[in-house]
Amino acid sequence: MLTVRRNILLTPGPATTTDSVKLAQVVPDICPREQEFGRLMESVCTDLTHIVADSGSYSAVVFGGSGTSAVESILSSVVHAGDLLLIVNNGAYGRRMCEMAEAYDLDSIVFHSPPHVALDLTALESTLRSSRRKITHLAVVHHETTTGLLNDIAAIGELCRRESVCLIVDAISSFAAIPIDMRQMGIQYLAASSNKNVQGIPGLSIVVAETELLENKRQHKPRNYYLNLYDQYRFFLETRQSRFTPPVQALYALRQAIDELKREGIEQRYLRYQKSWQTLIDGITRLGLPYIGSDRLHSKLVTSIFEPEAPGYSFQEMHDYLHSRGFTIYPGKLDQFRTFRIANIGDITSDDMQSFLNLLEAYLRQIGFIPGALKGVIASNTRSSEAK
Repeated sequence: MLTVRRNILLTPGPATTTDSVKLAQVVPDICPREQEFGRLMESVCTDLTHIVADSGSYSAVVFGGSGTSAVESILSSVVHAGDLLLIVNNGAYGRRMCEMAEAYDLDSIVFHSPPHVALDLTALESTLRSSRRKITHLAVVHHETTTGLLNDIAAIGELCRRESVCLIVDAISSFAAIPIDMRQMGIQYLAASSNKNVQGIPGLSIVVAETELLENKRQHKPRNYYLNLYDQYRFFLETRQSRFTPPVQALYALRQAIDELKREGIEQRYLRYQKSWQTLIDGITRLGLPYIGSDRLHSKLVTSIFEPEAPGYSFQEMHDYLHSRGFTIYPGKLDQFRTFRIANIGDITSDDMQSFLNLLEAYLRQIGFIPGALKGVIASNTRSSEAK
């Protein structure tokens, strides 16, 4: 079989893929209006639904676009005039939902929380109950890749169930790794994507929603066109086609990626990711590089690491040093701390992570970084964060 040069992406997505997923894109040209392609899309949507829900009561709707377009589709299609949306903002992707709400002029309020500590569920419940207007929808990120924080969706879902609030979850970076049960967790709408933990290629955004909600569309003037969730669902239901041209090759790659996920199993995939995460944590601890977030709250998928204090340090130079040797890393997204991020998702192993750590140590020695130099400076901040 043809092999492709392997780059190890230690980024929150896209993730490293198998050669078989890459090569699944090499197919005869086909018009996406053909029945054969419709059957492919139907099988993909059914299996995507099964990852998080029962396909008898929930349905997957697929768009061409990044995961962000799935979130935008939900917010712009579901929240109508007279509704009030509460957005949990505890990181860059919660903030992105706030920006979407502003762009579509949605009636919304924001529940702010630091991106490195657990949500105050008592305060969140108080916000739901004390609002002068009835809050109809709550939107939250499951796994906030700003820091690797994992929000307690089951507890939030229980709050929403008690208060009769529709729960919208951005699960783009947790889908297909961290087990999710939409019914048990009380999730009505969930956003995901074809890359990250599914280990497909970029290009497809996914919405999984309660089928009854998709079918019982209230009559409202649409706020969107291409991303209209109800119209996309209805058109596929009637024709087994996408309303507009989908990224054909990406769907073939996703079909292969789902087959590989089935063989590995979600639980086993998450265990593999966790093993790589533990290798990372052991390595950066030995090198004296603290990370943000307590293990109890951590997704173990993406880690935000404090940058080394050394005169010769430059994130871009470190990135280029590693990139030229086959490893890609990501900058941080925190305003108050200088960090970089390492993800351990995709088709990688703990051996790959150890190879990265060996290169990271070589770079740090090259710039004269003294292991442990940051420990005393940051330890108090880290301990106080974990205590909250």
